[in-house]
Amino acid sequence: MLNNFTKNSIITDIGKIIYYKRGDGPPVLLLHGYPQFSLMWEESALLLSQKYTTIIPDLRGYGESAKPKGLPDHSNYSKRAMANDLIQIMDSLKYQTFSVVGHDRGGRVAHRLCRDFPKRIDKMVVLDICPTLDMYKATNREFAFGYFHWFFLIQKYPLPEKLIENNASIWLDDCLNRWSGGFNFRKKKEVYLEKFNNPETIHSTCEDYRASFSIDLVHDREDAEKKLNIPILVLWGKHGLINKCFNPVEIWQKYSEKVVIGESLNCYHFIPEEIPKILDKKLKQFLK
Repeated sequence: MLNNFTKNSIITDIGKIIYYKRGDGPPVLLLHGYPQFSLMWEESALLLSQKYTTIIPDLRGYGESAKPKGLPDHSNYSKRAMANDLIQIMDSLKYQTFSVVGHDRGGRVAHRLCRDFPKRIDKMVVLDICPTLDMYKATNREFAFGYFHWFFLIQKYPLPEKLIENNASIWLDDCLNRWSGGFNFRKKKEVYLEKFNNPETIHSTCEDYRASFSIDLVHDREDAEKKLNIPILVLWGKHGLINKCFNPVEIWQKYSEKVVIGESLNCYHFIPEEIPKILDKKLKQFLK
């Protein structure tokens, strides 16, 4: 789907995980969020690949990557399982160390990647998220209203799956429009719907959220005292809910032994698509 990138894949224990690659220079892993897939990085990755090698996977359960049926404990959609997929990609490319940039759900995978493989990660950038455990702990009326999908998608199978399958277009449109303040995704929206609108993807992406409400919190609590020792950049949208409900730099600082830097940007949630040139400048300044 990324026409200016080279497409490849690896075979894991749950099947194929696909990824795209472009550029030369130090490797940077770019991780997408819900309800999208690797295509969301197209504009930003084209710019970043002028100085860096960009690797852009479809996370398990998304895009063209494998979509196994969720296990009872949701562990096969844990961020730990997703992080293991990514390490296998980087091993196959023979990158011993690399930086990672994660948006939305991809930011949660990036956080777990840094926790489980600390010697492999040079720098981390998270876009428009705070750590999962802190967000659940701080749930209030405004957060529950704005992030109602967190509490809907974790309901038992098959309730959210069947309701979304009934009209996936309305659901996808609402997610994209509401979280972006009405940003025009142009023809990309049609591709997002094409990749999202099938029972396997809808189920897998629900499992992603169910894992965050269960097994991921177990892992996060186990690592409560384990701090990261890498540079961290936190960026978020000035017009989004993260900015209204949280102090991202202060929260992320609890997870790091080094100084965390960050700022709000003049956009909503989908930073890589809404302001790709500004994001590119911020990333190059941080990663250099």
